[in-house]
Formats: sequence, structure tokens, C-alpha cells
Amino acid sequence: MLLSCGSLHAEPNDLCFRGVNLSGAEYGEADGVEGVNFTYPSASTVSYFAAKGFDTVRLPFKWERLQPSLGGPLDLVELDRLKTSVAGLRAKGLSVILDPHNFGYYSGSQIGSADVPSRQFAQFWIRLAAEFANQEGIAFGLMNEPHDIAPTVWLEAANMAIAGIRTIGAGNLILVPGTHWSGVVTWEQDFGRGSNASVMLSVVDPLDRYAFEVHQYMDKDLSGTHEACVNVDLAVDGMNKLSDWLRAHGKRAFLGEFGGSSEPQCLEGLTRMTQAIADNPDVWLGWTYWAGGDWWAEDEGNNIQPTDKGDRQQLSSLIPALNPEAQDRGWCVMNSAR
Repeated sequence: MLLSCGSLHAEPNDLCFRGVNLSGAEYGEADGVEGVNFTYPSASTVSYFAAKGFDTVRLPFKWERLQPSLGGPLDLVELDRLKTSVAGLRAKGLSVILDPHNFGYYSGSQIGSADVPSRQFAQFWIRLAAEFANQEGIAFGLMNEPHDIAPTVWLEAANMAIAGIRTIGAGNLILVPGTHWSGVVTWEQDFGRGSNASVMLSVVDPLDRYAFEVHQYMDKDLSGTHEACVNVDLAVDGMNKLSDWLRAHGKRAFLGEFGGSSEPQCLEGLTRMTQAIADNPDVWLGWTYWAGGDWWAEDEGNNIQPTDKGDRQQLSSLIPALNPEAQDRGWCVMNSAR
């Protein structure tokens, strides 16, 4: 694959992304009010994570709010909010991964269905990509955690979106999830309609500038919704197996979500997961932790948003995995002349 990392002066196998998801813009109903129902990251939150050495933000937002009518133009007010947020992140030297956080659905209807044809998903990405085409430090995450969609249906939608993005001349890095929440542990499992491991090998990108986006948690059902990390070994073993699969097929991946509470098992798991990526930089682009964000409840287990008491415990596991001296990784997400 024609993927590399860092600037011309970076190590060839350096990771592109060591970052955090900053949640909030995906909250609320599509017609919600900013500051009441949803929020973009505040300047203080952005500054905090940049100062800690995180180099990337995966920025979730709601598809329906950005494109209120399927097939219609992007909402100019919401687009301006998104662009303003991206500009603020870039001003702090952070790479940005755009993340329509919709789980493979638009207004409750599944991508690839009669209500949301794959071509409309591609059309959305054509409009969005045109706004950020070839901008340094901007990557396109096609969709957050598609689920209950047949892998072949999702593949068709992903390939149509990729083709649309490339047709308008955007050379940005594209991050392509699988279906079934794009889990690491389940990547090779067949749930009756084919596995991600078999079907997603047919992703087509004319520029070959894509990687698979995968997610993985360590709790009892691997969902990230429970504080006890009882499946650390399963998660880390899954990452090692995926590393082998990626290497065997000449592919690369990005861990878009992982997280854990402040419990000792979780802290150990976070260290082991980031180390599994650091040990295999030839097949991993990096990671973004889930999550920070101004509106996260203080008692939410995975939360690493600081409070009046100071830093969250999870930072003791994450900060050693950061590389704040290698900030110039724009080549990862730009169309590069070769």
C-alpha cells in the first residue's frame, strides 16, 4: 500500500496518530441547538490535550445535522461550525479525522437500503470531501461502527464513497471500517454473511491511500460500556492476530476507539494495547482513545476529560505511549506527489 507516516524527516515506521476522540458534536437530535443539545470541543479542551502530547483528534459529528436532507446540500451553518472546529484543532498542530458518527444509518434507515441508497452515502462524501480536499492534516473516516449491515452491502457503499472522494480530486487518507462495529476481535468472524476479513479485502481505492479503521474495548461484552476490563487478554490477542492478518495481506489499520476505566486491569490493558501498536508500526497507523469532551459525565468510566481534581488516571497509561516530539505527520493524510 502507498502509505507512509510523518514528514520527510520522520522515521519510516513512525505512527501517524496518537490521539483522542473529542466527543460532543454527535450529541442530540439533528435539529438540536448548539450549546444546549450538542457542542464542539472548546478551546481549553483542545489546548489541554495538545499540551499533553496528543497529536490527533478524531472528531465525531452527526450526519443528519450536516446534511439535513438526504441528497441535499450541506447545511452552511453546521458546515461552518465543523470548519471552525477543524481550524482550531489544526492551529494547535493536531491532525483531524472527520467522523460521521452514525453507525451506518441516516435517520434510522440503514445505508444500502431503499431509504438510504449507497449512492446517497457516496454523494454525502463527495460534498464533504470537496470542503476539505487535500488539506494538510485532515483524514476522512468514512463512518463510525456500521452494524447489522451485511459486509457485502457495506463494501459496496464504502467503495462508492471512496470512488466519489477520489473523483473530485481529494487525495486525503481514507479510513475504512468494517461492519459489526468493526471490532478487532471479531474481524475474522463470519456472522452468516461473510467476515470483514474476507469481504473487506475487496476495498478499491485508485490511490491506495486507505487503511482499515477498527475499534476494540476490554469489558465483558467488548462494548466499552462496563468499567471492569475482564477481557484484556482477548483484546490484545485480537490485536496481535489482526497485525498478522494485515501483514499477510499488505494492509494497514488504525485503532479509532479503545478505552477503559481507572481500574488497574484497565490501565494495564491500555498500556498493552498501545504497545501492541507500537510494536507493529509497519501495519498500524496509530490510535485515538475514546474519549474526552467538554460534556462527558465525570463518573463515566472511559472519560479522560480533566476535572477540577486534575488529570484522569488513564493518562498514566496513555502519556508514555505519546511521542510529542514527532508532531509533523501531515504526510499521512495528504495527497502527496511522488
